[in-house]
Amino acid sequence: MSRNREIYKVTLVGGVANVILLLFKFIAGVLGHSAAMVADAVHSLSDFVTDVVVLVFVRISAKPKDKSHDYGHGKYETLAMTMIGVVLFVVAIGIIYSGTTKIVLWINGETLEAPGMLALWAALISIVLKEGVYRYSMVKARELNSQAVEANAWHHRSDALSSMGTAIGIGGAIFLGQRWTVLDPIASVVVGAFIVKVSVDLLRNGIGDLMEQSLPDAIEEEILHLVASLPGDVKPHDLCTRRLGNHYAIELHILMDGDVSLREAHDKASEVEDLLRKHYGEETHVAVHVEPK
Repeated sequence: MSRNREIYKVTLVGGVANVILLLFKFIAGVLGHSAAMVADAVHSLSDFVTDVVVLVFVRISAKPKDKSHDYGHGKYETLAMTMIGVVLFVVAIGIIYSGTTKIVLWINGETLEAPGMLALWAALISIVLKEGVYRYSMVKARELNSQAVEANAWHHRSDALSSMGTAIGIGGAIFLGQRWTVLDPIASVVVGAFIVKVSVDLLRNGIGDLMEQSLPDAIEEEILHLVASLPGDVKPHDLCTRRLGNHYAIELHILMDGDVSLREAHDKASEVEDLLRKHYGEETHVAVHVEPK
């Protein structure tokens, strides 16, 4: 099965789970009088939106190089990850605002309605289902080396943790009595804060790649070590790296004896390119500049 079809399959599994939970949570939140559960339902709605984003942008990123995209369309997958981060951040701020408003009302003496058992059951079911989808998506993200699928997996995990906080708040509000109904909106605020962290991490990575951020130091050191280990006196330097969606772009200079023939220099540069593509994938963009000592 092709990489794109695998990504579509993973995303559709998550999408089906999100639609089921979205409807169940909204109904449970409204009928169970739970602000935390309604906030959790909004989170599931954002999950569904990001599933659509992944499906659309992965299809675009899979297009081959063309006249207007000499390096391919891989950045669209990075853009999808960044958009998921933005959606998560907006959702989180809305959840925090809603929960804070209810907490302020409670502090001012207003009675908050206790949530019902339906809302608690919805939270528990959501924890199990979304944690399962997270684990499945993360395994596939690593197999497929997909930023978008990994970002979406974390979105599923954030929903599972969101539901965990929701369950604690709802359970406390139900079993500890009327004076503890404030635990429900408190749980929604805690959930919102966690989602902010996840979204910021996704945005930092996505924006970094879109702004041509270099690969991690460990990978750059590995590249230099690989090239230097080739037979012959090859001295790599002036390394430049970046991500192009799910693969790397590597550009570097190598020092060689100035008396070697042009063919020998070309063959050595090709050897470097073949080595790096074999190690990091055939789609790796490699450019080698040969300099005389």
